[in-house]
Amino acid sequence: MTGHAAKAQEVFQATLREAALRAAHDEPPKDRLWFFRDARWRCLIVAEQGLQAESGHLEGTEIAPHAAAQIGHLHPEQLAVWISAAPDPQRSALAAYYLDEFSLREMLTLLEVKAGELSVLVSSGRRQFQAWLDATTPHYEDEA
Repeated sequence: MTGHAAKAQEVFQATLREAALRAAHDEPPKDRLWFFRDARWRCLIVAEQGLQAESGHLEGTEIAPHAAAQIGHLHPEQLAVWISAAPDPQRSALAAYYLDEFSLREMLTLLEVKAGELSVLVSSGRRQFQAWLDATTPHYEDEA
């Protein structure tokens, strides 16, 4: 979410330090989502101190049948950089969606949004991402 490995590592370490301090004071984090919420807010603060996403509207396109193959040929860093350039809360929604670790209820709790808002954030982000994929990566046929 930060777009920079060093900043992400700092956020990760700060989140772990906070969890350790809470545990030392007999107030450990309540659940696994605490770690993600804390890290997300720390990432947002770090992003505010650095470069911001350009304002404006990115054109989108319908999700292509070969999208999974296109994504499969990306380096993870390319996906991370693209997501980190999105404005928040879309950035957080896309990160949670592509991380594929959370249930819908967990994503709603983590991101503090309603179901309709999450749907709009993810669907518009996926269409914009597809447009970027089409412009930057070859159209691979389904390889599944």
